[in-house]
Amino acid sequence: MEKIRLALLSGGVSSERQVSLNSGIQVFDALDKDKYDISLYDPKTDLKQLVTDADKIDAALIILHGPFGEDGTVQGLLDLLDIPYQGAGVLGSSMAMNKLVAKRLYEGARIPTPSYLSFSMNEKIVPGKIAGALGLPLVVKPGCAGSSVGMTIVKKESDLKEAVALGFNHDDLVIIEKYIQGIELTCGVLGNDNLEALPIIEIVPGEGHEFFDYKAKYVTGETKEICPARIDEAIAKNVRELAVKAHRALFLKGYSRTDMILCDNKLSVLETNTIPGMTATSLFPQSAQVAGYSFTKLLDKLIQLSIKEHEKTKLRRSI
Repeated sequence: MEKIRLALLSGGVSSERQVSLNSGIQVFDALDKDKYDISLYDPKTDLKQLVTDADKIDAALIILHGPFGEDGTVQGLLDLLDIPYQGAGVLGSSMAMNKLVAKRLYEGARIPTPSYLSFSMNEKIVPGKIAGALGLPLVVKPGCAGSSVGMTIVKKESDLKEAVALGFNHDDLVIIEKYIQGIELTCGVLGNDNLEALPIIEIVPGEGHEFFDYKAKYVTGETKEICPARIDEAIAKNVRELAVKAHRALFLKGYSRTDMILCDNKLSVLETNTIPGMTATSLFPQSAQVAGYSFTKLLDKLIQLSIKEHEKTKLRRSI
């Protein structure tokens, strides 16, 4: 069987560059070398080479996180180059990455999500009004960032301006939402048209972490991840339904992972990731493993889904 010529993209220019590079190494190691002839590209330095090599590439794996990787920009380039790639296209990638747009789409689809306000850099921030409208504590985060970068839990009104300033260090839009304390859950979805909700993971950040922050995500031993989650079946069914509903509301393809909070038997959707962490011990691969997909088989599945979905895009091409 002829090998698939695969472009593996990792690195990039976002604040999550190192996470992406680490993931790229593990993905490369896990890929079946009997099936794939793999070329590595770092968008920070290798975009011109990627364009030059486009006619020699059968498919791409995008292992990028954050802006200029997960937000539709690289996806658009690959569309222009006529290269299949896993996951959401330009539309879904850009909408899911923008937390304000995602929130509005959740609301339109009647997906429960914490109450929020949004602010751009040129708007006046009045802490008293914000605290009065949403109550305390609050979560402040950049409009377009991942891995909890730039995110703060604010318990005192006097700390709000500093938290907003930190958010603006990473984007020109910040989201301020009501903080809901409860059980952190995440649920992966796999598939293009026929969607499979994967086993739910319960996230228990270790001592010293108020939430699943950057360190809790990426430092071994900082967080306990339990799969399947310790919740009853009625709630688990609701989690799976909401994950699929969020996936569809954001026009996603291939795979996604939706994060939620369970408080007083009520679920709130926080955000949906279009390129979940992809090391062997990341949340999505952990859940897939419980569902029967080894890391190598999961990567095979994502590549197969990307090639199949790409066939549809040919309908849009006149030449």
